[in-house]
Amino acid sequence: MSGPIDTDTTRLPLDECFYSLKGGELAFFQEQTGIKDEGELKKHIIAVQEKAYEIHGYRCIRRFGFTQFKISRLPAYQNVLRLGRERPGGILLDIGCCFGNDIRKAVADGWPVNGVIASDLHKGFWDLGHELFRTTPTTFPVPFVPGDAFDPAHIAPREPFYQRPEIPHRPLDELTSLTPLQGHISAIHASAFFHLFDESKQLELARILATLLSPLPGSLIFGLHGGKPQKGFRTEVKNNAGSYMFCHSPESWRELWDGPVFRKGSVRVDAGLHKVERPDLPAHENAEFFLLWWSVTRM
Repeated sequence: MSGPIDTDTTRLPLDECFYSLKGGELAFFQEQTGIKDEGELKKHIIAVQEKAYEIHGYRCIRRFGFTQFKISRLPAYQNVLRLGRERPGGILLDIGCCFGNDIRKAVADGWPVNGVIASDLHKGFWDLGHELFRTTPTTFPVPFVPGDAFDPAHIAPREPFYQRPEIPHRPLDELTSLTPLQGHISAIHASAFFHLFDESKQLELARILATLLSPLPGSLIFGLHGGKPQKGFRTEVKNNAGSYMFCHSPESWRELWDGPVFRKGSVRVDAGLHKVERPDLPAHENAEFFLLWWSVTRM
């Protein structure tokens, strides 16, 4: 495994009680892994979870968030699949991809596998994705480019594109950074990613990802992460680093992209809140937890 190891001693212990694989998600994992027996599948998933938790103790790994569909539940998903069908040479990037379960769902639903690329800070998660789904780089030939999104060697600083780049991008399987894809990516999926950072870093990350997006109408960045009805800190519980999560509201999220990131009026920002239960977190009186779903579409 590679990537920095999380040595935080406040990390919560793993607990199988959070495992729940049902319906379409169960069928997806049975099909993708080839493991039909539910008991054997559970053992397999837990074994991979334990290895991943040693790389970094993300709470989404502890509560088996990687077994739950995110990408396909987003309102923009059908538009994304349409881009995959209708745009020649379209590229889908999953950034902060972890095991790559969302990108595998998109491929299963029809996005051409030769137009997909993934990136994460921790290469070990991607390697465990192959173990989880029992694939290899040959049987699931999606290129993975490790890197820190804030590292200018990974994504070079620049303004977003408003005209198509004159220089074509290099083949996806030859890339060692995402910079050559600036202005070329049709759809960028970024779930459970922005909420890892404070308010100023979220703005910086938005500006970085904007440089990758194609200026063609319909190109979009979309995702899901922690949110609140009014922007501010989620004070009910601290993260592993001992700080509070900063959450945007739908209104502040729209304001962030339309003007500060892209030229005002050049994108349409859709966003809303979805209330969720969090049994993996300590109970707090009157505590409510929300996820912010969103998409930013070039006009």
